[in-house]
Amino acid sequence: MRQELLREVTNTGDILQQLLTSFDDEQLNKVPFEDSWTAAQVASHICKAGDCGILYGEAVPTDRQPDEKIPAVKSLFLNFDIKMKSPDMIVPEEGYMPKEAVLEDIAAAWHKLTTAANTVNLTEECTDFEVPGFGPFTRLEWIQFINIHTQRHIHQLQRIYDTVVKA
Repeated sequence: MRQELLREVTNTGDILQQLLTSFDDEQLNKVPFEDSWTAAQVASHICKAGDCGILYGEAVPTDRQPDEKIPAVKSLFLNFDIKMKSPDMIVPEEGYMPKEAVLEDIAAAWHKLTTAANTVNLTEECTDFEVPGFGPFTRLEWIQFINIHTQRHIHQLQRIYDTVVKA
């Protein structure tokens, strides 16, 4: 279970880093279309949403399969036809963000996530916060939630790239 999780998280992080690296500073901070975040803002949102604090908070043993909710998370977050609104607490800041800082922040966030994926008890249920509509997640589900949420935004970043770089 842990090795597969680490492979998935590492793969997502590598794709994210490669994609962000392909933007230059100006492209990273260019609004691609009306009512859209810049690529830098998407990266900032990923970092905020991927904060691993929940993984080190209060947790209790669970009496269910630790990966039970992952299919529902994938079904929702990898459905690109659905438009979602970000909770205020993880909305990115406005303004210019240097590429180097964006890449450093993503690398640091992903380091925290892979460290957690490699060390925490994956089967315990976190009690400090719940994603609305899902109930409490196990640590495994939280790590996969962060990973799947990032995959959704990689799709968004690819669309931004196609608009601001290839256009």
